[in-house]
Amino acid sequence: MIGWTLGRYFFMRYVKITLYFLLGIFALALLLDFTENAGKLSALPDYTVWGALGISAMRIPFIMQEMIPFVALFSAMSTLISLNRKYELVVARSVGVSAWQFLLPACFGAFLFGLATIFLLNPLAAYGFSKAEEIQSSWTSGKVNDVSALRVPWLRQKTDDGETIIGAKSILDRGATLVDATFIVLGSDKTIKERFDAKTAQLENGYWQLNDVRRFALAQEPINIPSMRIATQLRPEFVEEKLAAPQTIPFFELRRKIEVAKSFGYSANAFDMQFQSLLALPALLMAMTLIAATVSLKFVRFGQSGTMILGGVLAGFVLYVVTVLVKAFGTAGFVPPFVAAWVPVVIAMFFGVSFLLHKEDG
Repeated sequence: MIGWTLGRYFFMRYVKITLYFLLGIFALALLLDFTENAGKLSALPDYTVWGALGISAMRIPFIMQEMIPFVALFSAMSTLISLNRKYELVVARSVGVSAWQFLLPACFGAFLFGLATIFLLNPLAAYGFSKAEEIQSSWTSGKVNDVSALRVPWLRQKTDDGETIIGAKSILDRGATLVDATFIVLGSDKTIKERFDAKTAQLENGYWQLNDVRRFALAQEPINIPSMRIATQLRPEFVEEKLAAPQTIPFFELRRKIEVAKSFGYSANAFDMQFQSLLALPALLMAMTLIAATVSLKFVRFGQSGTMILGGVLAGFVLYVVTVLVKAFGTAGFVPPFVAAWVPVVIAMFFGVSFLLHKEDG
C-alpha cells in the first residue's frame, strides 16, 4: 500500500501542475477576450480600457469552466510524464507500489478538482458572466445592430388581446430583462398591427413593463412613450428556460429551477442536463485521468514516442466531443438527462480501467 508521505508527494505534484495549467489558461483567455472586446467595443462612448479589462476578467471563470476536462487530462499526463522522466515511478514500482496505488493521488486530486469546479468556480462563473453581460449591454444599448439569433431567440405569446412576437438584442437577469426589445403585435388576421421598440423590457407578474418606448403603426407617425405595459401570460420560469443559458445559473439554484419549471408544466431538460453534467464532472475528470494514465505510463516503459501522447489527447478529445454531443441530445429531450450525463463517463472509466488492467496485470 502506498505510504502517506509518497501519496502526499504525488498529490501535491498533481495539484501544482493543475494550478500551472489554470494560471496559463487564465492569462491566455484574458488576453484573447480583452483583445476581442477592445475590437468590438472601443468605438462606444462609454468604453474604457479598464472597463473592457474588467468585463474580460469577469468572463474568464465562465471560459475556464468549459476547459476543465482538458485541464484534468493534460495535468494528469504532465504529472505522470514528469514523474517517469525523473524515474520516480520506477523507484516506486521497485518497492512494490503498483500503478493503481500511485494513480490514486491523481484520481483523488481530479475528484477534488471536480468538486471545486462545482462549488466554487461554477457560481463565480455564473455571477461574473451575468455582470459582464449587464455592463456590456449598458454600453451597447441602442448602438449596435448585430443580433445573435442562437443566443436570443424570438418568443411568441398569446393573450386575450391577440398574439405578440418578442425579440431583443440582449438579455439580462436570465431572461427577465430584455435590452433593446421589440414587441410586434399581430391582429386577428395575423398581420402586423403595431410595433413597440423599447430600450428595456422587464417581465413582471402578468405583464411586460416597457421603458423608453417608440410606437410604430400603419399610416401613423411614430410616437415616443415614456413607459407602458403589455399583458402577458408568460411565466418567469418559461422565459428563463427559453432565454437563459443553463451555464449562467449557479449549481445551487439548478435543482429549485427544475422543480419550479416542472410544477408549471414546462420543460426543464436544459436545466436538468446542466445539473446532471455538473454532478458527473468529478467522475469525468477521474475518467480523463485514467485515459491519461493509459498513454503516459506506456510511453516510458516501452520507449514510445510522442505518438502515444497524441493518442491520449485524441482519446480525451473524443470523450469530450461525445459528452457534448450526448448532452445536446439530453437537452433536446431525446435522451433522459441522467443517462446522457453519466453513460459516456461510465464507459470512459470502464475503458481506462480495462486498458490498465490489461497492461499492468495482464
